[in-house]
Amino acid sequence: MDELDTAIVRHLQADGRLSNRALAEKLGIAPSTCLERTRLLRSRGVIRGYRAEVDLRALNRSVQAMVFTQVRPLRRDVVAAFEQSVTRLPEVVSVYTMAGSDDFLVHVTAQDIDHLHAFLLDQFTDRREIVGFRTSIIFQHLTNPVLEPLPPGDAS
Repeated sequence: MDELDTAIVRHLQADGRLSNRALAEKLGIAPSTCLERTRLLRSRGVIRGYRAEVDLRALNRSVQAMVFTQVRPLRRDVVAAFEQSVTRLPEVVSVYTMAGSDDFLVHVTAQDIDHLHAFLLDQFTDRREIVGFRTSIIFQHLTNPVLEPLPPGDAS
């Protein structure tokens, strides 16, 4: 990615609803150039999509938690089945497959603590493949909305 690609990605991360004309203006380039570069970024998979950021409280999801989960046996079929079933649960925001003492980190939301407790009892305690889990409540969730490319690593 060159500087122009990086600038396009930066602006679209900050505001994915920018029109091509507005983006081209911000970058000081022709709209046709901007459109072509943005299309190339999409075709190369750099830009994977555009999403609306929603307020979880507005969706009656005021409690967030991370569920650190261990499954056994660690076989491909068990891992795949766990990933597929958990990602379909309405309380689940995202699932991370991990290395280390925990196999998965599951980001969940709930209406309140009682709903979270019931969800954990219903979805995590009765599953044969889950040998352990622990839950951490999230008080605040901050993100970096604009990511820049990192410099290449030093191979020496």
